[in-house]
Amino acid sequence: MNPDFLVIGAGVAGMRAAIELASAGQVLVVAKDSLRESSSEYAQGGIAVALGDDDEVELHEQDTLAAGDGLCDPEAVHALVEGGPAAIQQLIEWGAAFDREGGALALTREGAHSRNRILHAHGDSTGREIAQTLYRKAASLPNMVFRSYAATVGLLLDDGVSGALLWDGRSQAIETVRARAVLIATGGLGSVFLNTTNPDVATGDGVAMAYRAGAEIGDLEFVQFHPTALHVEGAPRFLVSEALRGEGARLLNARGERFMERYHPLAELAPRDVVARAIVAEMARTGAGSVVLDLSHREPGFVPGRFPRIYQTCLRYGIDLERQPAPVAPAAHYAMGGITTDLEGRTSLPRLYAAGEAASTGVHGANRLASNSLLEGVVFGARAGRAMLEWTAGDWPAPGAAPPFHGSALTAGEIRALAWEHCGIIRDAAGLQTACRLLEEAARPPAETLRQSAEVANMSEVALLIARSALARKESRGAHFRSDFPRKEAALARHSVAREGSDVTFR
Repeated sequence: MNPDFLVIGAGVAGMRAAIELASAGQVLVVAKDSLRESSSEYAQGGIAVALGDDDEVELHEQDTLAAGDGLCDPEAVHALVEGGPAAIQQLIEWGAAFDREGGALALTREGAHSRNRILHAHGDSTGREIAQTLYRKAASLPNMVFRSYAATVGLLLDDGVSGALLWDGRSQAIETVRARAVLIATGGLGSVFLNTTNPDVATGDGVAMAYRAGAEIGDLEFVQFHPTALHVEGAPRFLVSEALRGEGARLLNARGERFMERYHPLAELAPRDVVARAIVAEMARTGAGSVVLDLSHREPGFVPGRFPRIYQTCLRYGIDLERQPAPVAPAAHYAMGGITTDLEGRTSLPRLYAAGEAASTGVHGANRLASNSLLEGVVFGARAGRAMLEWTAGDWPAPGAAPPFHGSALTAGEIRALAWEHCGIIRDAAGLQTACRLLEEAARPPAETLRQSAEVANMSEVALLIARSALARKESRGAHFRSDFPRKEAALARHSVAREGSDVTFR
């Protein structure tokens, strides 16, 4: 089929955009796995919005700008926080069941927030609740078509983007899909790293495809490493939400010492980059492979009641959070950078839009404020959907062709290990240069067009973009830390820009 609008990605941003588009023409939403397998489903902590009696949009704005460490786009931040209250009200009208206390919405606090402004659902399943609410709303609308197990392996080009190539996992065949406009909402790139809280599908596909098509990529050196992922042998690096620290959880090193007071006045509620590096420093100092997160001092029943999903997952791996601390260590969690867009989701290519984690609006700067990601997906997904309506009328674009991708001699596991070692929490020139060299040397002629080979190619492309961008930024800022350039440089309070065939520049 050739829809009016193609939405690549079925998470919060993609679904929210699709809802805006449904009244204007046929919308096809595609996911490379099941419709439920997205980073949105894994978002635990909550969604940040200024709704408390002691809170204001301006305070949320100030906290977001402060966390972004001098690199946020103020207009983008204002659009995010100002649009938050109305977006939440709309979700509630569509059936989202946020947790309440005495009839009022329950609000909690997370790191670097100055007020209690984190809404949550079912304790620690906020992303799932929002994603399911948006899916139900989208599915109720006419003109909406969903396809699972349809991996996008390339964008079609003809005076802009004219559609995409899909690999159908059921028929094992390539399909050409034309559309008036295309939205990339493919989520994150955490699975480029060995240790990540992201689902396996988060291989940076949207960023890699847009880059090959000639779109501008921005700020990809800024990858947020969540401080507290479950660190148990044989277990996935399951996210142990920052909300636990908001409810009083303490970080202890291998000697049983509480250590965060030595690193930041906010202690456990310091910005994520500070906490992640502090944990790495304590692990190095004590020779341990992890630290522990302790909430056992809370009253009986609190942990399973407030964090049922986290509690049950930890219990599955032998950790009873009511009675014992959980071993945790940092893991790749969120990409602040991505496909450069304006405030309406427009990219540098005609007819191509991006929203959510795959986009780089400048809203997160160098370090995302906790629980702003779901809000970004809802607010900017809607904005992108509305902007795509400019292509409702007029001629359809020509079929076009997709630029080829190159395979890699490295396996997915080797790419992940390389990225973790050389492009991880603490970086330096030697490691980044090694990553660039190994990834470049491993490039091979175009591989066959399959989901698996496309994913490996995308992972290699994205890892190389991260390494090149981090090598170009000779300073430390937010989530990007260079041990050989440990200070922040005023002259580099600019966004990195990467385009195919060009060196990384700053703007």
